[in-house]
Amino acid sequence: MSVRANADNFEEEIKSGIVIADFYSDSCVPCKRMSPLLAEIEEENDDLHLVKVNVNFENSLSEKYEVQAVPTLIFFKDGEETDRIRGAAKKAEILEKLNKLR
Repeated sequence: MSVRANADNFEEEIKSGIVIADFYSDSCVPCKRMSPLLAEIEEENDDLHLVKVNVNFENSLSEKYEVQAVPTLIFFKDGEETDRIRGAAKKAEILEKLNKLR
């Protein structure tokens, strides 16, 4: 189940396992379209944890991770960034990046 992250809990949420951090905005149409896709991918992959970061409220995280556009997906393994996707993505592209982490 995805977690809404903020500056207080983000590091804890990404520190272990495979994580996708979804940097999004409520006003972003591509973000809204990607949300159910990401939920589906998380449900289909038991080893995946999805963390959602609303850039409108978490400027410090957006700056720290140099998120300049939404949606941005940042892939982490055991707390280390491994890859990212800027803009809307297809399921196959996301799964390809996930499979590289396994």
